[in-house]
Amino acid sequence: MNLRTMNSRRMLPTLPATSVLTCVLVACLTLAASPALPSHASAQDVQVTGPLAGAPAVRRMRIYREGRLQLQPGFAITLQDQFDKAMVFTLQAQYHITDWLGVGVWGGYAGVHLNTDLTKQIKAQGVTTDRNRLSLPDRANFDQQIGQMQWMAALQLTFVPLRGKLALFQKLFVDADFHIFLGAAFVGLEERADVSSTGCNVACLNDSQTLRSSRVAIAPTFGAGLTMYLNDYLGLSVEWRGILFAWNRSGTDESGSPNGDFPDGEINSSDRFLSLNHMFQIGLTFYLPTEAHISE
Repeated sequence: MNLRTMNSRRMLPTLPATSVLTCVLVACLTLAASPALPSHASAQDVQVTGPLAGAPAVRRMRIYREGRLQLQPGFAITLQDQFDKAMVFTLQAQYHITDWLGVGVWGGYAGVHLNTDLTKQIKAQGVTTDRNRLSLPDRANFDQQIGQMQWMAALQLTFVPLRGKLALFQKLFVDADFHIFLGAAFVGLEERADVSSTGCNVACLNDSQTLRSSRVAIAPTFGAGLTMYLNDYLGLSVEWRGILFAWNRSGTDESGSPNGDFPDGEINSSDRFLSLNHMFQIGLTFYLPTEAHISE
């Protein structure tokens, strides 16, 4: 052992064993008790004091919906149509239990139908063969066999999760809210009547092309929209609506037989396919009573 090592050992302090044990015990007790100590930095312990103590989040807010009846005439157009585009005149009546929940009815009448570009192309360039004669007896009458929505009615719930203000051209500010809705719809449909190619000659098939069949489809409906309030009792609403049901849009033979033959030579309910039907609507909204409630 050299002299430097001996000198360093002499410089180190010597603690009694009891003192070391006491320090260790105190440290352990401190660590064990620390989780039980209250945290003064917790957000729950922050209390609002002064003139804002107990004040509501928003003062003098206009309550546009709660306890009021909403009447909304409107106009809608179907979207993403394959063969027929419908112009729909709509009317909605709704009562709002709270400012964020309402229950009501919605209805529409498809008073105008327009052929899509695909329908026009089939009428102009469609080719009829022995194999597809049931589906397209005469290309000139193709628009007479396609499916059409005639009317719609729905019972629905409306939820309003968001509200605020919209700035138009950074000068005009209007109150607005965003709403979603969900309900059950009844849809009046017209489709090509059931027909079989068995025992049906060319003249029979030509006559079947314009024969119609009516039925009512029960379907879920849902969507979302935005309402802008022009004053206490008048607003402008835009909505997207979806209605999900199965139907034969084209009036053609789309299914196969159980033995694997395609097509199966018949037009019936087996040729209907599930489809989400889209609609865009704009409406003018009236509220009764005409005066909106203002919060404290």
